[in-house]
Amino acid sequence: MTGNKNPIFIQPVVWITGASSGIGRETAKQFAMLGCKVVISARRKLNLDSIVKEIIADGGEAYSYRIDVSEEKSILKVSKQVIKRFGRIDVLVNNAGITSFKKIAETSTKDIKKIIDTDLTGQIICTKSVLPAMLAQNSGMIFNVISMVAVKTYEGSGAYTAAKSGMLGFGKVLREELRNNNIKVVNIIPGATDTEIWNKNIREKYSAQMMKAKSVAEAILSVYQMPDDVVVDEFVVRPIMGDLS
Repeated sequence: MTGNKNPIFIQPVVWITGASSGIGRETAKQFAMLGCKVVISARRKLNLDSIVKEIIADGGEAYSYRIDVSEEKSILKVSKQVIKRFGRIDVLVNNAGITSFKKIAETSTKDIKKIIDTDLTGQIICTKSVLPAMLAQNSGMIFNVISMVAVKTYEGSGAYTAAKSGMLGFGKVLREELRNNNIKVVNIIPGATDTEIWNKNIREKYSAQMMKAKSVAEAILSVYQMPDDVVVDEFVVRPIMGDLS
């Protein structure tokens, strides 16, 4: 499945959501350096276009599509355009995500719904939108970028925990359903990473104890490059200094 090992090289098409910054941005750059066609999506089109220019300047190939993964129509529109343009999708990286740092009693229903729609429902729809192409190819790889909140309890992250725990379970079921179709499903569980998802105060206070987004992206790529007959079902990556308390 890793394109550089096929007798006839087919340039892999990699679609990454939430790619305008952080882990998504760095993952796009890593796949581009490997020689993949990188398709990046997020709400901030100007950021995406800047990343595309950066990748092309470094000799890579990249394309941008604005998307709001909390809206099904937006997802299906982009997915259809990508498959029509390239004829295939080899890798999906479900990375888009938002959160709130409020206690459950202080979080509005509107905010809870937005988080669930973005971090869970939207990711599921993205996945379903690429499955017909992957099943037809009899190959593919799906990375779900989850969070330590899915396996460890943190106050002030109720809606985020619900969404990420849901994705963890979804990935496990999907993996079993697709094993016989040569499609790998990998749940990535990163600890604290220095990205824009944190509010300014937390990021300033703890950034030195967090992982770099590039480090997580390199970990993702290392799993992608493993032999075709091997799959890492789940992997946890933590800062060397341990989890934030």
